[in-house]
Amino acid sequence: MATKHDPSTVAERQESKLKPPPMYQVMILNDDYTPMEFVVSVLQRFFGMGREKATQVMLKVHREGRGVCGVYPRDVAATKVELVCSYSRQHQHPLQCVMEEA
Repeated sequence: MATKHDPSTVAERQESKLKPPPMYQVMILNDDYTPMEFVVSVLQRFFGMGREKATQVMLKVHREGRGVCGVYPRDVAATKVELVCSYSRQHQHPLQCVMEEA
């Protein structure tokens, strides 16, 4: 048995306004033990920075206590934080990497 379409019923298309997902800043924090050269290599390895840019960010960390490495969606940011922290531990450095909503 076929159901008849009622022409008075009009399905309204809901245009859902999807807002972009929140972005997170990944930052490296200064400490008194991690060598500057190690920080530069981490920035190059995990954040794709050239040597000059990595050196600039490292100096910002050194002078201001923290430096932004990049801004990413939540899961990418969390992965980068985890990679940097575990890489630092493997090399016996106390380097801290954190994320916060941008």
